[in-house]
Amino acid sequence: MAKKEEAISMVDTFSEFKELKNIDRTTMISVLEESFRNVLAKMFGTDENFDVIVNPDKGDFEIWRNREVVEDGQVTDHNLQISLSEAKKIDNDYEVGEEVTDEVIFEKFGRRAILNLRQTLASKILELQKDAIYNKYKDRIGQIVSAEVYQIWKKEMLLIDDEGNELLLPKTEQIPSDFYRKGETARAVVARVDNKNNNPKIIISRTSEEFLKRLFELEVPEIHDGLITIRKVARIPGERAKIAVESYDDRIDPVGACVGVKGARIHGIVRELRNENIDVINYTTNTSLFIQRSLSPAKISSIRLNEEEKKAEVFLKPEEVSLAIGKGGLNIKLACMLTGYTIDVYRDIDETEEEDIYLDEFTDEIDGWVIEALKAIGCATAKSVLAMPREELIEKADLEENTVDEIINILKAEFEEEE
Repeated sequence: MAKKEEAISMVDTFSEFKELKNIDRTTMISVLEESFRNVLAKMFGTDENFDVIVNPDKGDFEIWRNREVVEDGQVTDHNLQISLSEAKKIDNDYEVGEEVTDEVIFEKFGRRAILNLRQTLASKILELQKDAIYNKYKDRIGQIVSAEVYQIWKKEMLLIDDEGNELLLPKTEQIPSDFYRKGETARAVVARVDNKNNNPKIIISRTSEEFLKRLFELEVPEIHDGLITIRKVARIPGERAKIAVESYDDRIDPVGACVGVKGARIHGIVRELRNENIDVINYTTNTSLFIQRSLSPAKISSIRLNEEEKKAEVFLKPEEVSLAIGKGGLNIKLACMLTGYTIDVYRDIDETEEEDIYLDEFTDEIDGWVIEALKAIGCATAKSVLAMPREELIEKADLEENTVDEIINILKAEFEEEE
């Protein structure tokens, strides 16, 4: 009864491993043979005189042992030698000095040998699977993958791809408004693959700029075909993004192609990114023009560049300032990210008006952080501050009422003194 159970275990061993994915036939045969040889070497001291023939397709194998025929009573190693009388039981024609090859029935070695084989196989197969997963996803970094949400934790989500591989989507790589339930499908880009201690960890991302690029490639055939190139991308995930595109074919309007008829192409991307507002602009190597386009929809009056320090002073009409800065300062922040320049916005003062004074001149009377807060909303001069309604200053600059009143009094007093 015990032998029958051992035989069944051997069949189970093969049925488990011959169905494995991501491992080619040659590698599988090599692993199975090596596993058998490891067990044989442990049992007999060496495996050099064994021939192992494995057929993973049928799930069977053969083991043949080669031994030298010696005179009766002269056997010193039962694994490498066989007595003449024992050899003649196999075939009466054997003589001393010849080699006997006979089949070894592995199941007869007992349950311990079978268990040893299963453990060796399991260890080697696990290593192969890990290597296969690592190599597969290492080559897919920057590509979009779809996977099923399997487990949701506080700091990350576990997803399973169609081959059963585990993918991790950390909270930091999720769009703030992302919400998934178990069993739903999520799309993301492969951000990186860690392989610490031969334990591959696949990290995917929905917040990376690469994800936005790949979505455009999927939705816009001209980008996929190389007719339109994505030159720059800036994102604040789930809020707003800017993407600069270029075409070397004058017949193609890169912005129009990306947006599509009535926004048909870009709408799918916006939905995927949880209604992230996307501005598509034409790329240019003209820095001034590129900065101007990056501040869209605001229209600038003039610009002053400092190439060495990568800074730009942009002057706009008062009604354009809020457009350039954008809600929560997002527009100007993205423009800075897209162009690589630090952009300072100033209200364009009419030259016919009397002389204005920069706020930096008031550092003795107004705290530096207050001046910076005012400059951040486009008020770099005294008159630009006085021209803005008190309530608007309080709200946009996020300052206390008494602070704003004090600033207004200081600035007014300056002009009264001049008069």
